[in-house]
Amino acid sequence: MKYLYRIYQLFIALPIILVASILTSLTTTVGCLLGNGHFWGYHPGRLWARLIIRVLLLPIKVEGREHLKDKQSYVFVSNHQGAFDIFIIYGFLGRNFKWMMKHQLRKMPLVGVACDAAHHIFVDRSGPHKIRDSYSKAREILREGMSLVVFPEGSRTFTGHMGKFRRGAFMLADELQLPVCPLTINGSFNVMPRTRDMKWVLWHPLRLTIHEPIEPTGHGKEYVDEVVDKSYQSVMSGLVPEYQGYRENPDQ
Repeated sequence: MKYLYRIYQLFIALPIILVASILTSLTTTVGCLLGNGHFWGYHPGRLWARLIIRVLLLPIKVEGREHLKDKQSYVFVSNHQGAFDIFIIYGFLGRNFKWMMKHQLRKMPLVGVACDAAHHIFVDRSGPHKIRDSYSKAREILREGMSLVVFPEGSRTFTGHMGKFRRGAFMLADELQLPVCPLTINGSFNVMPRTRDMKWVLWHPLRLTIHEPIEPTGHGKEYVDEVVDKSYQSVMSGLVPEYQGYRENPDQ
């Protein structure tokens, strides 16, 4: 079965994904330039992400959508198991949002241009001024009523376990008094761990758990620290036993 799946990936799934990626990037870029950036910056990408999961025959289960309120902005924070986290959240979270992503992704052919046109937020940590600029853009997005998705670990895990959470996204939620919604991803590390980038996809079930949002109850550093801790514990609680527990991530 492993080799049949690889043949399927090479001759069927890969051509479909390549064509879909090109068309999605072009549709997003042109749509955002000519029309509603919030619409064109989300829906083509959502369909593209769902297509990738489906064409690779990966089963996915989503739990906890009932926790989300209509027309409410959230700061979503998730563990970062692997490259497929993007497709899982984009395709199956069911909320219009903007990503906070590494600035290096801007250099990706077509995809980087599309993300820029869609007003996703590239985080450049090369200096204090650039960091402040990134968070200023995120602040504007949230004030417009959009939600934000952040990987507070900052980089993908090498082990499947969680590293530490950075505080930036939580400080934004505190400043704007928005609920923080923890997300747990399972299976992405098994499908394509960081150490196997651009290699064969391994078949494995995927799961996205949407935890109960943490509503703002205070303001300031003490509150931020409390929400960071609660979010971390929520995300950790949804992980399968194999990946429970903290492991230092040398890339953080």
